[in-house]
Amino acid sequence: MLHQTIKEQIKEALRAKDTIRLDVLRSLNALFLNEVIAGNAPAGTEFLTDETVLAIIKRSAKQHRDSIEQFQKGGRADLVAKEQAELVILDSFLPTLMPRDQVHIIAQSRIDKMKSEGATIDAKSSGKIVGMLMKELAGKADGADVKAVVEEILSKNIVK
Repeated sequence: MLHQTIKEQIKEALRAKDTIRLDVLRSLNALFLNEVIAGNAPAGTEFLTDETVLAIIKRSAKQHRDSIEQFQKGGRADLVAKEQAELVILDSFLPTLMPRDQVHIIAQSRIDKMKSEGATIDAKSSGKIVGMLMKELAGKADGADVKAVVEEILSKNIVK
């Protein structure tokens, strides 16, 4: 389980005196503990499911990306570097996401299938298509990529 792995890595980071990694792992562990206390752990265990752990890590990574953007706007290069180092550690726990061109192929095939079934495909149906694709590609593709690809396909009238 990912939760157990992260707890073990805290010990390793302590031994290695890797302060940045230790801070990130402790921060994650605190978030996990909050979820356990909230009752989101499976009954009879103190560890969260991998899906819950990944959702927490994704949320934390998104917060770091937002912080990096804000610090860049504020001209705080020192804080940008710190946040980027922490983000690298968080990203190491996340599964690699599907490349955008692969998302494009899947989106195009789903849109073609919908059209062949008689559905009307236009700019107004992009939300429906994105939702359908996000269910199918949950955890495998970035939501922003899926949305951008669908909008690109619909705007260029690539739909056959």
